[in-house]
Amino acid sequence: MSQIIRRIGASPRARGSVSGQNCPDIFELSDGNFAIIGTDATTALDAELPSDASRAAYERIVVVTRETLVRAKADIPDD
Repeated sequence: MSQIIRRIGASPRARGSVSGQNCPDIFELSDGNFAIIGTDATTALDAELPSDASRAAYERIVVVTRETLVRAKADIPDD
């Protein structure tokens, strides 16, 4: 199993979360993949997927705030 190597982007507190809990987050994993903490929107968005997109039964559609992703942009590797 992969391990979390580092946070990508600003922490929830740096983005204005008073408690620092229950906020979207992005992490780089030891295998080069990324783990996302976000709101499960699978039920709401599954039917909205384009015809050339699909997900496995074990995959979920997760929503993160725009601010979370924009503030992570500088930390995402180019390769």
